[in-house]
Amino acid sequence: MALIGVDGSGKTTQAHRLAAALTQRGVPAMYAQNAGGRRWFGRLAARLGRGDAQRLLGRTGLLLVESTLRWLAIARAVLRSILGGRVAVMDRYAVCQYASIRSHGAPQWEPVARIAYSVFPPPDVTFLLTVDPQEAQRRIEARGTDSETLQFLTAASCAYRSLPESRTFVVVDANGTPDEVSRAIDEELRGWLPDGPEPVAAGQLRP
Repeated sequence: MALIGVDGSGKTTQAHRLAAALTQRGVPAMYAQNAGGRRWFGRLAARLGRGDAQRLLGRTGLLLVESTLRWLAIARAVLRSILGGRVAVMDRYAVCQYASIRSHGAPQWEPVARIAYSVFPPPDVTFLLTVDPQEAQRRIEARGTDSETLQFLTAASCAYRSLPESRTFVVVDANGTPDEVSRAIDEELRGWLPDGPEPVAAGQLRP
């Protein structure tokens, strides 16, 4: 399973909760963070007085580093899932890289990324957490570890919607509280999960 969406949409929170809820339901699951390093390089750029990750690495350099780090993270997560016999709950997946490439206005790199990422299996379920760009920006600023422009968040939101895979996404409104979003995800999962005891509410579980 994959949770995707713009920065500030709550992917990490919901992926942790989903992995815990699935395990509680009798479906062993593991959380996997498939970050591309953009936030880390953004913090490094700020310390060096370079503004953001793109100014530090350049657009092509950023996309290359991000694509490589995300590919390695997904490969590790897929391998752990297979060897451990657990469902991988992916915090970001391949489509996040395609959306990032579109958001940065570098469509020439998307075919290359699609070839590289084609080795990974498509998720059984992909949740697109949608959030207003203004709300996403507010959340990012509230956590105080990085920053993002409203322009980029808007472009990223549009990029996800423009992907050919978007017709398969399960769209979840992520503007509400974490508990509200968890309940919406649980409702969507009812047709996928095997019959069995009702899980503890995701919002009541700790990762």
